[in-house]
Amino acid sequence: MSMGKQGVKTAVPKLRFPEFRHSEAWELKKLSCFLVEQKKRNKNLSFGPQEVLSVSGEHGCVNQIELLGRSYAGVSLANYHVVETGDIVYTKSPLKRNPFGIIKENKGKPGVVSTLYAVYRTTVFGNPAFLDHYFSGDYNLNSYLQPIVRKGAKNDMKVSNAAVLAGEVFAPEVEEQKKIADFLTSLDDLISVQVLKVEALKVHKRGLMQELFPREGEASPRLRFPEFSNASGWTLGKASDIIDVLQGYGFPERLQGGREGNFPFYKVSDISACVDAGGILLDKANNHIDADVLEELRAKLMPIGSTVFAKIGEAIRSNKRAITSRPCLVDNNVAGVKAITGLAHDRFVYYMWCQIPLIEYAGGVVPAVKKSLMEQIPVCYPKFDEQQRIADFLSSLDAKIAAEFDQLAALRTHKKGLMQQLFPLSEVGL
Repeated sequence: MSMGKQGVKTAVPKLRFPEFRHSEAWELKKLSCFLVEQKKRNKNLSFGPQEVLSVSGEHGCVNQIELLGRSYAGVSLANYHVVETGDIVYTKSPLKRNPFGIIKENKGKPGVVSTLYAVYRTTVFGNPAFLDHYFSGDYNLNSYLQPIVRKGAKNDMKVSNAAVLAGEVFAPEVEEQKKIADFLTSLDDLISVQVLKVEALKVHKRGLMQELFPREGEASPRLRFPEFSNASGWTLGKASDIIDVLQGYGFPERLQGGREGNFPFYKVSDISACVDAGGILLDKANNHIDADVLEELRAKLMPIGSTVFAKIGEAIRSNKRAITSRPCLVDNNVAGVKAITGLAHDRFVYYMWCQIPLIEYAGGVVPAVKKSLMEQIPVCYPKFDEQQRIADFLSSLDAKIAAEFDQLAALRTHKKGLMQQLFPLSEVGL
């Protein structure tokens, strides 16, 4: 950052498009230079509940019914703010990653938002997509809003719509803003296509699993591999016929260890992180313990190939499963199932257990599933050879999903790296 003409602060990004490399440096200007508040209300009720918009950190400014499945609009929409395509919307609702609210462009159809939102429109000096990309970075958004917003006793936002425009941002002339926005939007389009690829494979896998495993009350699946088409039906039994249910341990905080150690100690959060990253094999833990702690706890290690999952709390509803890739321990909010040698295949057990909605077996005010109950869950399974064939097939499909997920992660990393160069360093938190 440097001082330009008349003492104006300026900055230059590391990467500029060729046609702008000899242009003036970016100047630090108030956001009010680029945005003006829009105060139009829905007085004539041109917009109904079907046109109410919500703002989400992940999805941006979108139709509320499409996002949430229903409209949460008030009885009257007359006082709602009108939002045109290209308008910028600020929601005064805290999110975990964005405690001072979020700022998003309405890229879709016009609609209305409640009075908890503020609506702005770009001036001739601003490009809405540029500002949307700028505020898509958590650092940019949070560092801009933090000095402006005051939090109330109920964590509500104490900031006027006009005050939101009082902060300062570095920005180039509008032509360069548009060039940057168009480029980043094209990257977003590539990312969206890759997201669809991943989701399509996941849907394909779910459909195949419904065919490869018997439906409730049936003893054979609807789809079998040719070599097993004439084999006998699957065996109906209980979970303990082919698996051992493994328990976690209660760990005093002083024994929970750190990033390094002999044995990983997994929590529900580690399982969720693995699944959310597109993985199956659990290989990263925030906590590890050493052999002396293992001895002090008199704990038994969970073996490689165990399927682990949440057994208590709302996390049960997520139905997230992962497979241990090394001997480990889990805390007492987690349980595991392990194939009995010779009777079941570890990967088959994983896929079978993914089909079981544990929440249906949970009891208590706080949902929980006991070991004794898990052992009695009805299961249907074929002989070992067919289990292995199913497991190998689904594993190959999971490998394809993982490869596409890695490509998605690479695109997101690529975009993040480009943004760090397309915006001045102070603008991206480096």
